Amino acid sequence: MTIVEKALEFEARKHKFITLSDRIVSVREAKSLILGVNEIYKENKDPELMDLMKRLTVIKQKIEKRLKGRSQSS
Repeated sequence: MTIVEKALEFEARKHKFITLSDRIVSVREAKSLILGVNEIYKENKDPELMDLMKRLTVIKQKIEKRLKGRSQSS
């Protein structure tokens, strides 16, 4: 399975995580996928790869937001 196929599978997966460790593992996986796709993008400058990286980044940011939790100032 290529890095692009893994990234598409990760994107299609449901991102409902119960434990903190699940979220951490998912953020790390997303980061490695983004970096892997970026290496391929550097070679051929395919705009579809850029779109894939952007979509993965959005998913990663949502998970990171859940990791940080809500602010305590009210």
